[in-house]
Amino acid sequence: MTPLSTLRTYWGYDAFRPLQEEIITSVLDGHDTLGLLPTGGGKSLTFQVPAMMLPGITLVVTPLISLMKDQVDNLTARGICAVMFHSGLSRRELDLALTRCRIGKARIAYLSPERLQNRNFIAELRSFNVSLLVVDEAHCISQWGYDFRPSYLSIATLRSIIGSNIPVLALTASATPEVASDIMRSLHFGEPRIYARSFERPNISYIVRHTETKDQMLLRVLRNTSGSAIVYVRSRKRTRELAELLSREGISAEAYHAGLAAEEKEERQNRWKDDSTRVMVATNAFGMGIDKPDVRTVVHYDPPSSLEEYYQEAGRGGRDGRPSFAVAITSARDRATLTRRISEAFPDRDFIARVYELACNFLDIPVGSGYDCVYEFDLDKFCHTFSLHLSPVESALGILSRSGYIEYIAETTSRSRVMVIMRKDELYDLDLDDTTERIFQQLLRRYTGLFADYVPISEVTLARELRLSSQTIYESLLYLTRLHAIHYIPQRTTPYIHLTTSREEPRHLIIPIEVYDRQRERMQQRIDAVKTFMFDASECRATTLLRYFGETSHKPCSTCDVCRSRRSEHADARAIDLASGILYRASQPGGVTLAALAELYPSRRAELSATIRHLIDHGSLILNDTTLQSSTDHNGQ
Repeated sequence: MTPLSTLRTYWGYDAFRPLQEEIITSVLDGHDTLGLLPTGGGKSLTFQVPAMMLPGITLVVTPLISLMKDQVDNLTARGICAVMFHSGLSRRELDLALTRCRIGKARIAYLSPERLQNRNFIAELRSFNVSLLVVDEAHCISQWGYDFRPSYLSIATLRSIIGSNIPVLALTASATPEVASDIMRSLHFGEPRIYARSFERPNISYIVRHTETKDQMLLRVLRNTSGSAIVYVRSRKRTRELAELLSREGISAEAYHAGLAAEEKEERQNRWKDDSTRVMVATNAFGMGIDKPDVRTVVHYDPPSSLEEYYQEAGRGGRDGRPSFAVAITSARDRATLTRRISEAFPDRDFIARVYELACNFLDIPVGSGYDCVYEFDLDKFCHTFSLHLSPVESALGILSRSGYIEYIAETTSRSRVMVIMRKDELYDLDLDDTTERIFQQLLRRYTGLFADYVPISEVTLARELRLSSQTIYESLLYLTRLHAIHYIPQRTTPYIHLTTSREEPRHLIIPIEVYDRQRERMQQRIDAVKTFMFDASECRATTLLRYFGETSHKPCSTCDVCRSRRSEHADARAIDLASGILYRASQPGGVTLAALAELYPSRRAELSATIRHLIDHGSLILNDTTLQSSTDHNGQ
């Protein structure tokens, strides 16, 4: 099969997007390849298509567990066997996924980078027949990147395990030249092939609006634009507040953040995608992997912490190529807010050590214990117990993760899952009450594949269809699990901590300079770049963005607020020059005829007529037949 025939067979598309086929061909030819494709550029197909053509398994390293789950579900729906490995799996799920990889049934295996620090998992990898290694969100491996993760550095060791002849495909949507070079160096690229789409998005108008009344400006922006929209904010509370404000003002809107239940997320996302809801007010938890082509407006109500984030989020607008707006609403307070984020992201080392000690106490982990164990971690309860503020605690947990002591997973997108583990002939011998029997039969009718794999289910949907309470569904599924008829994994709504080392005493914690000091300096540089973009109106916004990503703009975009302002100023200057010219000639002895002015300004006749009328209406000119005279000169005669 060719790449195009594979695309048609499994995905039903008749053509590739720009650079997709070139990247696929490079990978199939065995070259280490770096793909720089913008948000919505179709990065996933550049490895999913080769995965269906190569004989072995394709390993995909990605830090985004929610995206990992979505892609596995989508591939499964297309008849492609895909599995995933992350710390949130049950033992039974992990064993099933490993078995599918060992026997060669799985074509694609997604894994979190932290799995590469597990010796047992590395040992299992040696038995896999790997044909391709993919590093998604590859900027995470660069210490110059905005989302550096030390666990990504372990990926390079995979090459010695799976074979140095296995090609590597590194993918990212936003990387400066410095980061791109660091990616290839860190992954030990041989002779790399680099495929990069331009960061230029000519259909997007970058607009910055300064105001001290952001709510009113947001309403003004949404009322003056049409079509689907996303409003990005930095807190869950604000998603709810702004969604309620917009709804009160007659603009259909919903809130979206990581704290919502998986089913609620899906329902809100679907209403937005089918245009039942116009505006999604969201944290950055929304958007990754969502391909809605007709988003006309993306608003940043709060400033992002890097231009990489801004570019990715703004790029979710206008994927259909039609004109769209990326609007940033800023106030004088935002400068201080951006500066404060640096100290919030890098609390004192003593505070970080204290959070580590308190977290281990909270989880009852003795010193020297806990290695490779996973613990549910109620972050809100933890902060309340020890009277700590949420933001610096989350930052401390992130630094501890990057320092290699823990893996802190804050995502809460895991849906309930069920697998039937009893043989079909044994099911007839089950002695169930009427309610449990109804629930079990409905489960079997509604969900396919239950005998072969864990299938995401919805207790709410089952309850609605059977006219029962969700609690009844939950209890019956637990009862069926105790009978060993099914294995039921309820939805997880709590973050968790995975200890990647045994618990250390706080005085032995080492926060590396590269993780703390250097990253703080780099964050300062990224914050400064955001300030320049948001608050400096001396240069075209698109030009500023392109230069940040290492591209040279040959001309201003003409559509951003800076270019529009200059065009308006230029038009005003031309209008003033025209009016001055008319008044000068009208002030000469005998005035000036309309015909003479028409000859003087042959390309500006419409503008000439409007200017003459304006000057007459305001008493600056007097028209006698076809001759214009200055009112000053006329009154003086």
